[in-house]
Amino acid sequence: MSATEPVFQITSGNPTPEETAAVTVLLLAIARARPAGPQPAQQIGGWADPALRLRRPLPPGPGAWRASAWY
Repeated sequence: MSATEPVFQITSGNPTPEETAAVTVLLLAIARARPAGPQPAQQIGGWADPALRLRRPLPPGPGAWRASAWY
């Protein structure tokens, strides 16, 4: 595309210079908008960690019954 070649052409209707300018600004804004890079992975809090649904092995020894409770 050369500098003298039109970027777009209005083929029907009779737009005012203001309407043409509005369409031009809109098209330039769309063309310059760059998609954001890859989105960072959303970090989920510990409450949603599936590993927390699994019980840990019970420790043997004194006080083991206290360690077996969910808290």
